[in-house]
Amino acid sequence: MKYFYFLSWILLCALPIRSQVLTITDVESKMPLDEVSVWSDVPSAYALSNSRGQANLGAFEGAAAIRISRLGYSSLTLSYEALRQAEFKVSMRTSGLTTQGVVVISASRWENPARYEPARIAGITRSAVQLMNPQTAADMLAQTGEVFVQKSQQGGGSPMIRGFATNRLLYSVDGVRMNTAIFRGGNIQHVISLDALSLESAEVLFGPGAALYGSDAIGAVMRFETLRPQFAVGDKPVTGGSATSRYASASNEITLHADVHVGSRKWAYLGSFTHSDFGDLRMGRHGPDEYLRPFFVQRIDSLDRVVENADPLVQTPGGYRQMNIMQKLAWRPNKVWQIGYAFHYSETSSFGRYDRLIATQNNGQPQFAVWNYGPQTWMMNMLNADYNKEHRLFNRFSLRVAQQEFGESRIDRRFQQQRLRTQAEKVQAYSFNADFEKKWSRHQLHYGLEGVWNEVRSQASAELIDDGSAVAVPDRYPRSSWRSLGLYLQYRYRIAEGFFLNSAIRATQYSLQADFTRHLQFFPFDFSQTSLTNEAVTGSLGLVYSKSERSRMYVTLNNAFRAPNVDDIGKIFEFGDAELVVPNPNLKAETAWSAEVGFNLQPLPWMRFDAGVYYTYLEDALVRRPYRVNGQDSIVFDGVLSQAFAIQNAAFARVYGVQGSLEVSSGTGFRLLSRLSWQRGEEQMDNGQLSPSRHVPPMFGLTRLSYKHRQLSMHAEAVYSAGFRFKQLNIEEQIKPELYARGADGLPFSPSWYSLNFRFQYSLSEWLNLSAGVENLSDQRYRTYSSGIAAAGRNLVVALHFRF
Repeated sequence: MKYFYFLSWILLCALPIRSQVLTITDVESKMPLDEVSVWSDVPSAYALSNSRGQANLGAFEGAAAIRISRLGYSSLTLSYEALRQAEFKVSMRTSGLTTQGVVVISASRWENPARYEPARIAGITRSAVQLMNPQTAADMLAQTGEVFVQKSQQGGGSPMIRGFATNRLLYSVDGVRMNTAIFRGGNIQHVISLDALSLESAEVLFGPGAALYGSDAIGAVMRFETLRPQFAVGDKPVTGGSATSRYASASNEITLHADVHVGSRKWAYLGSFTHSDFGDLRMGRHGPDEYLRPFFVQRIDSLDRVVENADPLVQTPGGYRQMNIMQKLAWRPNKVWQIGYAFHYSETSSFGRYDRLIATQNNGQPQFAVWNYGPQTWMMNMLNADYNKEHRLFNRFSLRVAQQEFGESRIDRRFQQQRLRTQAEKVQAYSFNADFEKKWSRHQLHYGLEGVWNEVRSQASAELIDDGSAVAVPDRYPRSSWRSLGLYLQYRYRIAEGFFLNSAIRATQYSLQADFTRHLQFFPFDFSQTSLTNEAVTGSLGLVYSKSERSRMYVTLNNAFRAPNVDDIGKIFEFGDAELVVPNPNLKAETAWSAEVGFNLQPLPWMRFDAGVYYTYLEDALVRRPYRVNGQDSIVFDGVLSQAFAIQNAAFARVYGVQGSLEVSSGTGFRLLSRLSWQRGEEQMDNGQLSPSRHVPPMFGLTRLSYKHRQLSMHAEAVYSAGFRFKQLNIEEQIKPELYARGADGLPFSPSWYSLNFRFQYSLSEWLNLSAGVENLSDQRYRTYSSGIAAAGRNLVVALHFRF
């Protein structure tokens, strides 16, 4: 009998455990839904459904309002008791409209409903990535229709957001800062190190985010969340994964991806691998002849020769390969703690910098015979610990310790010259983040600490290609250390029903030490070492009115900063003929002030529209200006008397614009979405005159008609951009004719363009999806503003997604 009582006790204890497993399905297809956010304010809890549509509700017991949301579906709000009576099973119905009920992380570093945030936020889900099939993470951002992406070569992608780019945008991966001390003002391509097929979601927080994310978060914060290990929510282990194979005709792309996960109640593992091989990119047939590639350079019989390109539509050299690996392990010893380790690795092959290889001299000869980026590598090791239990000071907190290693190099040789130069950079980046959340009554508090430490190592070498003899050349950067320590506090108060006050403040101290000893043999500097220490205080204040998910209005004021980094203070760089950037240790942070007003309205169940108006003023801007070295305005470099320039706090800039969108749903599976971004900006030049801002693109947007019914999803879209006349180009862009078309007056300009695309996805079974499409249907030949490489011509994309 005692064994009977013992077994009965075990069964009774097990029943509540089983009952806490919520299963979420699509109301029509009956298929499980992953990526569903489940959260409550009291108690403070959050969960995400796994590949089986399951979420653990152990932390939600007794909750009066549990919110269940997924992008593209109507949100649900139910009590724990109501879910228990429904046997913890719910079905969600597609809404056709983007709802405000979705959860965002970027605006607070914690999961919160988007409707509470005084900012514009664009979200990208994994299911959307599978339908869109972007070539890289940069293309994924561009496909939102709200982020403009510049490309100097196929292996690139530099976002421009609200008039800012490169080191005035912040990249975050799983909550860890990706920006390093050598993020430059010129275009960068670090975003392609991220694997779009291994992302769980991505968010773009438009406008300054420095109060939470520190230096560089002036134009936007781009936060990328990678796939998470999945724990079993019952006694049965959870296993699964996916595989993708993709082909694209314009570049003869072959991509293979696989991820697998296995989890028990206490342990979970996830592994992911992606390999892509891209050939030379083929441009469209209809467009400016200036974009054609009529020649390339080959070395024949020890001489550089200009060779006719058999097919001027093929942009050679442009192909490259890329590999991404991700491994994650998570341990949940109890209901309170979760500890994890993550390893990320990305590596590209070498690839040509196309915009430099198409540039010509005054005599029509190429400027360069060789200009390649060497392999670009990124590695991250991260340990994280999450704690979820009520405490006087917090409801939950998260700790992250990360080590990152970045590698990049440049190999160049001028046409018909012997010297081949290689510049290689390594950055070791260490960071620590502690983030806390506390909720009570009408109050919500987020606070935390961030420490960042970068070690920069740079080495340059050169040789004469005829005999291999070494040539002494200066390193691109000095041996340097860059450190930052920041404290932040964010407070949200519910003033009344539907009214929310949001405020944040951050104090940051940053420092830099640089050793120029290795440069003294090349330059007559009057210093060998330099150091810099300074502070910055930033904040934000916002007011939100949102009575329901159908409406939101907000106003926000922000200020942000960018601390001078090693690229600003110590770079040595030839940017033009007889023009040289030299180090300048006397810098301070640039500061941005921004204001924004926006709204989301759903006046009818089938219609939603939104808009936001913003203005940003940048003072003490770090810009390149003429400089004097030991009283001289020119110095001899590489045997040439070159004018000296340096980065200085010597200008201001202002940017203003409007972003808006309109959504209409028929209720029968059809949805029309249109997004438009218009922006203008100007910056002060060295002669005091104002010029259009370099990183402000023309008006751009997209219009997309979608249809979804059961296993079929499809859409037709038009992506488009206005152009810039010669006078609308930044002064520095006006002297880059190789990037632009030529008008009747012979002056360069950026033409308007459009691309028509069609895509569909069909679920052949519960475990197999086919997606395909044709991009640039009319085979247009165009370049996005400021880009060196033309976009793909007509492009057939086919992919198989296998899920198990």
